[in-house]
Amino acid sequence: MSLVARHLEANGIPTVVIATARDIVESAAVPRLLFVDFPLGAPCGEPWNTEQQRDVLEQAFHLLETATTPRTTVDAGLVWSKGERWKDLVFTEEQPFLPGEAGEAWLKKKEAYRQLKAGGKL
Repeated sequence: MSLVARHLEANGIPTVVIATARDIVESAAVPRLLFVDFPLGAPCGEPWNTEQQRDVLEQAFHLLETATTPRTTVDAGLVWSKGERWKDLVFTEEQPFLPGEAGEAWLKKKEAYRQLKAGGKL
């Protein structure tokens, strides 16, 4: 998404990226970022919480109107209603990146990629 935003900006279309992975998105140098400190996959708010989702969108539109410098990041200042325990669970056995066989297959592909790269084939 970050690369799409940069491409659109380069072609005269202003953008705001709403994201939960601040460090990753900032490293891609997006013009405007609204950071929402929520679990991955929920940058626009909690499911079924339309008031919160509307707040996120209003903040994004406000950022679009008011940002004056490149690479502007604004923290939405929202708190996940179920607490912040999700931060402790990310990529643990309780909340794995990919469960079971899917996770094992991903690790095998990751190792194959590392070997190809180390051998100069990538």
